[in-house]
Amino acid sequence: MDKVELLAPAGDLEKLKIAVLYGADAVYFGGESFSLRAGADNFSLDEMKEGLEFAHARGVKCYLALNIYAHNEDIEPLREYLHQIRELALDAFIAADPAVIDMIREAIPKAKIHLSTQANMTNYMTAMFWYRQGIRRLVLARELSLAEIAEIRANTPADLALEAFVHGAMCISYSGRCLLSNFMIERDANRGQCAHPCRWKYALVEQQRPGEYYPLEEDERGSYILNSKDLCMIEHIPELIAAGVTSFKIEGRMKSVFYVATVVAAYRQALDSYLADPEGWRFEPAWMEELCKASHREFATGFYFHEPDNNGQNYRTSQYTRDYTFLAMVRSYDRKTRLALVEQRNKMTVGDEIEVFGPGGVCFRQQLDEMYDAESGEAISSAPHPKQLLLLRLRQPCGQYFMLRKRKEEKC
Repeated sequence: MDKVELLAPAGDLEKLKIAVLYGADAVYFGGESFSLRAGADNFSLDEMKEGLEFAHARGVKCYLALNIYAHNEDIEPLREYLHQIRELALDAFIAADPAVIDMIREAIPKAKIHLSTQANMTNYMTAMFWYRQGIRRLVLARELSLAEIAEIRANTPADLALEAFVHGAMCISYSGRCLLSNFMIERDANRGQCAHPCRWKYALVEQQRPGEYYPLEEDERGSYILNSKDLCMIEHIPELIAAGVTSFKIEGRMKSVFYVATVVAAYRQALDSYLADPEGWRFEPAWMEELCKASHREFATGFYFHEPDNNGQNYRTSQYTRDYTFLAMVRSYDRKTRLALVEQRNKMTVGDEIEVFGPGGVCFRQQLDEMYDAESGEAISSAPHPKQLLLLRLRQPCGQYFMLRKRKEEKC
């Protein structure tokens, strides 16, 4: 059980550092090309080197996603890219396309390769096929139940690791292999350019009556007919481990640093609690309360316990629930003056009730009594300017990469 891995998304270098500090055992990210999250900031070669050094110094592994389905014009650029990164100390590559897998092995013979969820790995015979190709980790298709995962585990070698998504956005298409985006606006989801048309609102139009839109409704709940709820399995850690999952993957390379910190920290606490005492483990509602502080859709358990019915969809809206506002990131803290240098991310005002949280589950609340512009030293009452540097007096110690947040009036 001590080998269960918490795997976190890293859409850019700052998010990688946040994931590492807030408790990830491993991170996954993309380069500037050949990844299915082209909309994320992703990593230049220099950023990748810095990220690898930062993570490895703290015992955290790094996996590079090369999980596109390549077209002919991708082949030579990918070969060139692999040549550029061949000396980097990447712990593994995530790939689905057999051609991409072959090219990785050609350029980096000793590379470890994890089979991407895009490969639709849904049965133990397919698992054994990939095992014979030298693959030693499978990122399981999201469409598998816990019972199916347990059957795969029972019929495959012990050195074949099983990785599964435990938290994040779900896709209406099978293992994310969607044609809607390509068909509707010529942005290929399988080459990292998905426009997420599954989140759009749809209506019915009769061919002879253009411009007359008829709503698609089910019990007056709305017309977001393709809009899946978010996956959340934090309450079901024992079942995942019993089924044979050894890497818990959090989705979200497009999400914010605030999301990464909040979700990783909550799963870290829950997983550590289970590993410390499996027999006596009890789910703590505080972990779910913490998850709700990051923006999210309604939660469901995906396919793990049964095929999703209409409770797995949200027909009313594709909007996120946002109960907390991310205010600022701490850059440094002076223990003598108790002044924290912070970088503003959203407007804050003297008098706000704030929460300060950081790695290891540290969290405290206070009123924001005073605020200074870091450059001029002048006292200010409001900070509306993005990324403005501020000095705040905090009542308890904190450190670099701690975060400030404020609760909105709505409840989670």
